[in-house]
Amino acid sequence: MPLRPVLPPLLGGVLCQCEAGGGGGAPGLQAPPSPLRKAGPGLPPSPLAPCGGAQCGGPEQEHRLQLLFQQLDVNRDGGICVTDLGIGLRRLGVHRTEGEIRKIVKAGDKDQDGQLDFEEFVHYLRDHEKKLRLVFKSLDKKNDGRIDAQEIVQSLRDLGVSISEQQAEKILKRIRTGYFWGPVTYMDKDGTMTINWNEWRDYHLLHPAENIPEIILYWKHSTIFDVGENLAVPDEFTAEEKQTGMLWRHLVAGGGAGAVSRTCTAPLDRLKVLMQVHATRTNNMCIVGGFTQMLREGGTRSLWRGNGINVLKIAPESAIKFMAYEQIKHLIGSDQETLRIHERLVAGSLAGAIAQSSIYPMEVLKTRMALRKTGQYMGLLDCGKKILVKEGMTAFYKGYVPNMLGIIPYAGIDLAVYETLKNAWLQRFAVNSADPGVFVLLACGTISSTCGQLASYPLALVRTRMQAQASIEGAPQVSMSGLFKHILKTEGAFGLYRGLAPNFMKVIPAVSISYVVYENLKISLGVQSR
Repeated sequence: MPLRPVLPPLLGGVLCQCEAGGGGGAPGLQAPPSPLRKAGPGLPPSPLAPCGGAQCGGPEQEHRLQLLFQQLDVNRDGGICVTDLGIGLRRLGVHRTEGEIRKIVKAGDKDQDGQLDFEEFVHYLRDHEKKLRLVFKSLDKKNDGRIDAQEIVQSLRDLGVSISEQQAEKILKRIRTGYFWGPVTYMDKDGTMTINWNEWRDYHLLHPAENIPEIILYWKHSTIFDVGENLAVPDEFTAEEKQTGMLWRHLVAGGGAGAVSRTCTAPLDRLKVLMQVHATRTNNMCIVGGFTQMLREGGTRSLWRGNGINVLKIAPESAIKFMAYEQIKHLIGSDQETLRIHERLVAGSLAGAIAQSSIYPMEVLKTRMALRKTGQYMGLLDCGKKILVKEGMTAFYKGYVPNMLGIIPYAGIDLAVYETLKNAWLQRFAVNSADPGVFVLLACGTISSTCGQLASYPLALVRTRMQAQASIEGAPQVSMSGLFKHILKTEGAFGLYRGLAPNFMKVIPAVSISYVVYENLKISLGVQSR
């Protein structure tokens, strides 16, 4: 059975096919105020007809646009609504999901009446073509007016997605449109295993996706998921998100989600700290026994001791970490929108070290507040004051070395596992979109965070014990290596994983809560979802 073309003659002939202004590549970036006209003295060519109508014919092109508009205006009311566009595109053999169709209408609906009139329709095509032209140029690394398999491999590698050249050729050759039951279509219409500007534009013209970095947009996880440890490599953000200010809205939404998530799982977090510090081979504290002990000693409110400072440190840590990450990216000297995996690991680890160094006294206060007994401190300031007077300034940096050493295994394994799972999903299931859906994103984030915590947990336990040494009567003040040797000698290797059970118990609820809150805060803050 013959395959349908990407666009039928009516739709494929809407735009200029003469390739003027680009030598077969992406035409120039002129943006005239009028969507349709012939070029005149001192006027740049129209983006819908780079030749200015001299070769393609302006009136004829306008007539084709009007015919296309009439085809898509199914109910003949002079406007194209979501329903019209869906039905009209299906009649033309172009399959798009309902979400994609809504994005098209929303993008072009300047007067916000829920439909596109003829002028809005033409302006949408013009603006969308400009964006597609920029993407085409960014992919055309050889600047020869064509995109080949090697260029697709390189572009995806820059985004941290590894595919083979054979897989890239499949992307060029065979792409399914819209629904999984939609027709198989060719983007590479002439069978050359390369895509020129006309093939690229015709395929993507009535498709809302503008940029290959949608992988970045859909696969954020360190901003969204908060499991109590802010050691993951920061997420990448597109240039558009940075320029429009959406970046900071994402960070605010992530901070709010982390605050709610940490508060909801605070009892498990405090139990983890108690087990790390007090549980031994002779005092084998279990989960039920730990909760019972906390309730007897301080009542229900005691379950949330240390949560206040744990929430307060989210904002400064996230802000310092992200700003340091961006500065380190510039120092690395990469001119790409995103870094390669090993560059991300280096930049992320250094940024994490800078952020942790800046807020580390708050980490010590959090541990001391979680371990305090009823009436020991009047509050956070009183705790800080007593530590300073009794133990000196150095007390606020106890456990600093194991904490810094823990950043590398956590960030490295979290990033490696997440990228592996992401690549596996993209290669196997990403037929029409890089959007993995909620459950895939939650599963990948949960697994990668869990693996990262498992690798760095012994260092986290030693850090916590060093932070708590002065608060435990009679406890010897030992170094990091001395503490490791003492734990291995008295408790064995299992002693380095005390408190692991409540730590893992909080991962799934923490990830789920932070995701739900993040998505709702995004809506409240006006962050547009792709």
